[in-house]
Amino acid sequence: MGQANQAEPHRKTSLVPSEEMIVMTDRVVITGLGALTPLGNSWTETWDGLTNGRSGVARITQFDATDLPTQIAGEVKGFDPVTRMSVKQAKRASRASQMAIAAAREAVADAGFGPSMEGIHTAVIVNSAVSGYAEIQDATEHVNAGSPRRISPRFVPSSLMNMAACEIAIDLGVHGPVNASALACASGAYALLEARTMLVMGDADVVIAGGVEAAITPVMFAGLNAMHAASTHNEVPAEASRPFDANRNGLVFGEGAVVFVMELLSHAKARGARVYAEVLGGALTSDGFSIVAPDPSGQYASQAITRALDRSKLNPADIDMIVAHGTSTQANDKAETLAIRQSLRHFADKISITAPKSMTGHMIGAAGALSALIGALSIKNGIVPPTINLRTPDPECGLDYTPLTARIQPIKHALVNAFGFGGQNCIVAFGAL
Repeated sequence: MGQANQAEPHRKTSLVPSEEMIVMTDRVVITGLGALTPLGNSWTETWDGLTNGRSGVARITQFDATDLPTQIAGEVKGFDPVTRMSVKQAKRASRASQMAIAAAREAVADAGFGPSMEGIHTAVIVNSAVSGYAEIQDATEHVNAGSPRRISPRFVPSSLMNMAACEIAIDLGVHGPVNASALACASGAYALLEARTMLVMGDADVVIAGGVEAAITPVMFAGLNAMHAASTHNEVPAEASRPFDANRNGLVFGEGAVVFVMELLSHAKARGARVYAEVLGGALTSDGFSIVAPDPSGQYASQAITRALDRSKLNPADIDMIVAHGTSTQANDKAETLAIRQSLRHFADKISITAPKSMTGHMIGAAGALSALIGALSIKNGIVPPTINLRTPDPECGLDYTPLTARIQPIKHALVNAFGFGGQNCIVAFGAL
């Protein structure tokens, strides 16, 4: 017998394809937009509010917050679900699912599809952080009051985090993959990276992707106050969210839904679709530092930015704009500034940066999706929305945050920063077609 072959060294394998494993044969683009935010009940109303520097922050109306230190929020206003879907759908769905369905319908129509996706190989990826919070609180109150039979038979399914995605699939007749991931405040941005991978791998021809959140409840606000995370600037709500300002004193909690239609460029061209922007790529890292605070050095967020640039085949000099995470908390704004400086070096001083949470508050699971919407529309329209309330710049946050007034400039490439509790860092790169 001949000599046995020498065993090959062990190779690690992964069921999840990395960017390096994917052979890019086509480009991924955004062709449809939908949004319900504190600035409006459509993407056009939201964009108008953003570019004109309006605030959607006001006193809480969804419950009596009189006894809480924080009495303000970025609520979606004037949303009547029965005008956007059937009464049956509205009754069975949580507020998060209601908003997600409405935003998805808008995005699908904006992309030029009909009211049904039957016959189109479509997937849904709608992420969230704490959807179902309100339903859980309501059911808990019934149990504590000795009235468990008052709990809705729809409580359990309606409170699940994946239900917004599933409700969209049911509503639109989608039979491809349906998924929901939770990355805290980075959830909405990550949906676009998930969608991009799914399209490139051929798992769908169209992906409905985005983020949603609806958790303006007494328990949530009591918790935010317990950890001293939320702003208590109740006197003038519109001025409470102040990213990168020396006088910032905490985030303003918000809600909403932002949804995209994404597809391969070849698919979009074949049907004559309008394209807003290309999703070039992105990256994830973890601080591995704290469940509530960012690593103050910003080094791992910086790594995510650098990797996103590499995977998108971009250099620091290529970036025209950054949509900042900008929570309006002392620690997050400083760490983000350091991360931008470390990764983009001296080019960081030449980049226009916007902090949309100054206008909408922090939409948590939908926040990254809103930032992605801004990245795409800024590229399409050549406008950088302002960071409002930035009147006393923090010297430790010394970058160009586009204070107070929108800026008109050509934008070819934009980065979206999204950072979540637990140290989750997600960066997405966008480009003009």
